[in-house]
Amino acid sequence: MGIEEKLPSGILLTSVEKLSNWARKSSFWGATFGLACCAIEMMAAGGPHYDLGRWGMEVFRASPRQADLMIVAGRVSQKMAPVVRTIYDQMPEPRSVI
Repeated sequence: MGIEEKLPSGILLTSVEKLSNWARKSSFWGATFGLACCAIEMMAAGGPHYDLGRWGMEVFRASPRQADLMIVAGRVSQKMAPVVRTIYDQMPEPRSVI
């Protein structure tokens, strides 16, 4: 009987390297949609100080067809809402929005 059989269900045994590689593989590919000064903050977040590359998010996609996370940085006005929805509809499944 190995240690895997003695552990209760829900416990996962792995190495830090395997966990890190899984996180990089499963990370989001973000598309930024900068609407106001918040877009400047998104550019800063992509810089070397915060190092999003550690988590596999260092490249923001320009095309919604290449992204699975849309980051709406700023206020969405009534006139801009249909455009945001169109871009959201162009993203492949599964998709998320912040």
